[in-house]
Amino acid sequence: MKQIEVSIMGQSYLLGCPDGGEPQLRQAVSHVDREMCAIRDAGKLKARERIAVLAALNLAFELASMPAIKPTAATEDGAPAQGEPQPSAEHLDTLISRLDAALSGDGHLL
Repeated sequence: MKQIEVSIMGQSYLLGCPDGGEPQLRQAVSHVDREMCAIRDAGKLKARERIAVLAALNLAFELASMPAIKPTAATEDGAPAQGEPQPSAEHLDTLISRLDAALSGDGHLL
């Protein structure tokens, strides 16, 4: 696993990234950054922690609102035969834990 440096709302974070996952992680970072900046730029909130919570809620709502995709048949090696797999609850919990760890390193949340 390699580490990549990213910036969210002007704050740098060093994130662990699985091999081959950098494009997806950078896309996720970009999505989170856009969401947080939009909330900040609306001018109602200044605290990074509150902005992060609202952004997380907005993104979770967006994810929950997406139509469910039926699982596809798997190939012999267990990989999906077509389309992209849906994230499992365990995978989402792991991502949330990683976000919590990244945000906990920022001593200037309030």
